[in-house]
Amino acid sequence: MPEMPEVENIVRGIRKYIVNQKIVDIEIIKGDVIKYPEIKKYKELLIGNSIKAIDRRGKYIILKMDNGILSVIHLRMTGKLLYTLQNQPIDKYSCVVFYLEDGNKLVYADVRRLGTLEVVNTDELSRIKGLYTLGAEPLSKEFTIEYLQNILKGSKSKIKSFLLNQKNIAGLGNIYVDEALFLSKINPLRIATSLNDMEIKRLHEAINKVISAGIEDGGTTFRDYRNGLGGKGSHQEHLYVYNRKGQPCRLCQTVIEKTTVGGRGTYYCPSCQRLDS
Repeated sequence: MPEMPEVENIVRGIRKYIVNQKIVDIEIIKGDVIKYPEIKKYKELLIGNSIKAIDRRGKYIILKMDNGILSVIHLRMTGKLLYTLQNQPIDKYSCVVFYLEDGNKLVYADVRRLGTLEVVNTDELSRIKGLYTLGAEPLSKEFTIEYLQNILKGSKSKIKSFLLNQKNIAGLGNIYVDEALFLSKINPLRIATSLNDMEIKRLHEAINKVISAGIEDGGTTFRDYRNGLGGKGSHQEHLYVYNRKGQPCRLCQTVIEKTTVGGRGTYYCPSCQRLDS
């Protein structure tokens, strides 16, 4: 958390406010979130240059600068990227503040400081291995049923763990994987290679569906997530299984259960998602 829908909403929300803005100064409050290069060089590469575009790849936010540099931000568990007006106080967990030429600020805040900020040339992307090795994204032309069939072949991983692997599909996290598995009626403990063609088709449709719904609802907010303007998402109000342990299934009224798969808390309906089906 945040996952693809949340990061997409951050990018969409702040794009019109920061594109073509020059970064005139950078305040480093908690420098441990800057992973590359060292802080002095990090500031030198960004200060005085303009943001030409802001894009997303998987869960990564990428600021494309007019000097050809890429500023790459990964929010991890609790990171926030907030466009903040000059007369507004910054988030109390602010780590890095980018001062823009119009007097406003772009603030990276992170209560647990697990996120990462890096600056690279386009030919250095391979040093950010998590970004460089991402698989196809939901909703993209590359994410076809055939793509999903091919990457599932021979995988002995449990399907929940398989879907969380960003090398397979970019942008999925705990929330949307649980939701997609529910909609496709697949138990999270199933072995990936055991899925038949019909189940793969249902899973492909479900992944695209839950990601689209998450984006449309502005993301999912339980505690930390805020969009780029500080607002909360509403998708938590429409979840089928995630965080609903002990509550009735929205389709069959069976009590939702929670288990652990690959060290991750996992919610499912034991009736809709039978392990022997």
